[in-house]
Amino acid sequence: MERRSEAVTASGLDRRPCSRPIIDRVHRSRVTPTRYDGTIAVVTGASSGIGRRLALDLARRGATVVGLARRAELLAELEAQLKEMTPNSSTVVCDVGDSERYRGVLGAIEAEHGRIDILVNDAGTEQLTPVEEGLSDAYRRIFDVNFFGVVAGTLAVLPGMLARRSGIVVNVSSDSARAPEPRHGAYAASKAAVSAFTETVAHEVADRGVHVHVLYPAWVPTAMGMSGTEDGGPLPPKVVRRSEAQVSALVLERMGGRRMEINAAALPLLAPIGRTVAPVLYQKAIRSRGH
Repeated sequence: MERRSEAVTASGLDRRPCSRPIIDRVHRSRVTPTRYDGTIAVVTGASSGIGRRLALDLARRGATVVGLARRAELLAELEAQLKEMTPNSSTVVCDVGDSERYRGVLGAIEAEHGRIDILVNDAGTEQLTPVEEGLSDAYRRIFDVNFFGVVAGTLAVLPGMLARRSGIVVNVSSDSARAPEPRHGAYAASKAAVSAFTETVAHEVADRGVHVHVLYPAWVPTAMGMSGTEDGGPLPPKVVRRSEAQVSALVLERMGGRRMEINAAALPLLAPIGRTVAPVLYQKAIRSRGH
């Protein structure tokens, strides 16, 4: 049987024979990467790390990409690269921790392009929050960016997607949500909240043409990923280490499918099992990472 990739048109449909909405496809090509021609994609946290790679890979596969981040200089470099692949791509300086600003930017993008087909909420921040510091300002900042930013963006684009019965949202969580480590209370809690919020929304919009996913990217050696080792902490096991390219490729092939979760590594899926079957050993292993 001949295998082929499925292209996305402005309406979200593959207009070739046997067409169907790309976000409802089940059988995907393992030979040719999925194309996103004609789609409008917004990626937050696009100035570096996974977000930057996703923005570039989406443009490389034909999407018009709008990259959002706080650092103007890095966004200017990204915009030049995006435009080489899809001329209508652009970037906007935006701190998603400012929910009003973020919603306003998304509204402006919809007004300019007519719609948003794909939203990837990748922007995030991490900071140690040991109990000795008490309720520091870091808690509010981390939740404003990691959780409320995700909520604001998701709820801003869903009405249009539901009206068109077509759209994809990918919210980036963390394996810290499944296996929280010492001194990362705010970060782990914010990512657990992202996972819970995304799951409830995914169930709510199921069978209405819109797919909402939660991404667990494993450990990636980005600036944020490496920040967890700056205090002398050990690197994660090799089985959970992934590159930006690996995570991006996984997302672009899995998003729009029927599975809500996109898991870059399998080992963290065992955390709930270990917590239940061998709680003492599990606790010992987790606590050892705090020293």
